[in-house]
Amino acid sequence: MQHAHSMRRHGARGHGGPRPAGPSSLRRAVSYIGRYRKVALLAYGALFVATAAQLAVPQFLQNIIDSIVNSVTASSLLSLPAAAQAMAAQKLGLSIEQLQANQDGAAQAILWAIAAIVLFAIARGVFSFVQTYMSQTLSQNIAFEFRNELFAKIQRLPFSYHDRNRTGQLMIRATDDVERLRLFIGQGLVLALQALVMLVGALTILLLTNWKLMLIVTPILPLALVMFMGFGRIARPLFMEVQVRLSKLNTILQENLAGLQVIKGFVREPQEQKKFDASAVDVMDQQIKVSRTFSFIFPLVFAVGNLGQAAALYFGGRQILEATMTLGEWQKFSLYLVFVFFPMGQLGMIISLMAQATASADRIFEILDAKNEIEDRPDAIALGRLDGRVQFEEVTFSYFGGADPVLRGVSFEARPGDTIALLGATGSGKSSFINLIPRFYDVSEGRVLIDGHDVREVKIDTLRGGIGMVLQETTLFSGTIRENIAFGRPDAPMEEIVAAAKAAAAHEFIIESPDGYDTAVGERGTTLSGGERQRVAIARALLMNPQILIMDDSTSSVDLATEYRIQQALDELMQGRTSFVIAQRISTVLSADQILVLENGRIAAAGTHQELMETSPIYAEIYHSQLVGDAEPETRG
Repeated sequence: MQHAHSMRRHGARGHGGPRPAGPSSLRRAVSYIGRYRKVALLAYGALFVATAAQLAVPQFLQNIIDSIVNSVTASSLLSLPAAAQAMAAQKLGLSIEQLQANQDGAAQAILWAIAAIVLFAIARGVFSFVQTYMSQTLSQNIAFEFRNELFAKIQRLPFSYHDRNRTGQLMIRATDDVERLRLFIGQGLVLALQALVMLVGALTILLLTNWKLMLIVTPILPLALVMFMGFGRIARPLFMEVQVRLSKLNTILQENLAGLQVIKGFVREPQEQKKFDASAVDVMDQQIKVSRTFSFIFPLVFAVGNLGQAAALYFGGRQILEATMTLGEWQKFSLYLVFVFFPMGQLGMIISLMAQATASADRIFEILDAKNEIEDRPDAIALGRLDGRVQFEEVTFSYFGGADPVLRGVSFEARPGDTIALLGATGSGKSSFINLIPRFYDVSEGRVLIDGHDVREVKIDTLRGGIGMVLQETTLFSGTIRENIAFGRPDAPMEEIVAAAKAAAAHEFIIESPDGYDTAVGERGTTLSGGERQRVAIARALLMNPQILIMDDSTSSVDLATEYRIQQALDELMQGRTSFVIAQRISTVLSADQILVLENGRIAAAGTHQELMETSPIYAEIYHSQLVGDAEPETRG
């Protein structure tokens, strides 16, 4: 919307402190309206004017009805003989002149009243449009704020948080939950405020018009308020469960779309369909439960309102018969009575929107209030160009603070320019080891030092900006090959992009692609082979010109010939850079300055290839069982 960018500066991003529960979450969400005060004032100011215009109409209807009744009465009396006219006029407390004025002025009074009704209808229409447009603008801006804050928070949250939460659940909160909150702010809050204004305005006018009749209506209102609060308490957990089940359904859908090739390859479509069906049935059952609850609420609300209206109309009719109320006043009172009970008719919709919004607000602020263990300290220092010295001092690390450490008392030092190879069986702690260097996780005990600085004491962006990574699971983004290589440096000149691609042995296949470097890679790089994706990822890391390189089995998806070319380029590029390599192939291990053999989270052996072959039985076993098999085809080739 047009106000989104101009007004998003209001207020601070994110919120600290513990996550509140229930209505306080909704109050926090509604407080975002303060960031768009001008839009809110226009929306709610227009609502007041439109409602006031609506409240004015019954008075003019009374004028029309009373004018018609008075005119008909005057005409009837003036048609009587003169003596009878005087007697009848006296009985009504009127003079003959007043009767004549009632007869002659009725048409003009009706015209003026109709003109006023038309003018107020136009005003109501104009201001209702302004109110609707501005309230929707307001809700869209607030949704914009929440989506941006959620996205920024999700990006800042540590890997430990993402390890514990499913992607589908996070997605549903940033989409469906935000939309439900937006609907409440754009519609439910407006309905509630309109109902309040109409209720207060109608009751005030009724009090001034006929206080005795108004007292009949008053006892209904506390009953409606109790119903409102009671149904709100019932509805909120119902809608919370709907969102939880919807998150599970979304997770299944997201996982199936991401793993479609695996599902087809293992012929698991029927089983996955059953899983999806079961989750969809859970969502449907909960939605039906919600509908069943509200199918009871709506009739009950209308029944209470109709009982109150019936009582008021009965006693109003009695007053007409007793000549203490005119027919026009009775009609006006009836319309204002509708304005009193109309908000009660909206009660069900308001409760529904509020309950959904409260449940969604709880879930949204659960993310926004999530503690981020990995963040800059207030006194964090900025690193300049890294030298590349990496030290582990008695490092122990556990995921989620678990009882079983993944790494135990690990100490070692990598000098600038060293190539460090990590070997070990699955689960030995290799990936955990390299994840501590860019501070994706914090150590449980000990310290990780970069150039003598504890990584917890430096600014994260300056730390990670000096580290290039090629992970085992290659991730490319929708866009062109050029955009993916330049992901870390979008402003990099083309010649540097080409140089990085050549160094990663990717230039040849790129220029053979239909559009060269402007070839689209598709979602997650699906149009490229595994080896091509791996080489683009290596080029992306090299373009950053990092002082520290981390490669987690980075040549696992390429053939031996391609690996040989990549390794030649990497050997040259690793000169002067500190490199950490997780690999199973003999070529990387042989050229490493230091090889760390991990076993059960500890460094079981450390040294060069030659040293370890002489001193470490574990390394010799790994060499013969895993690496010689790779060396033989390479020798024959």
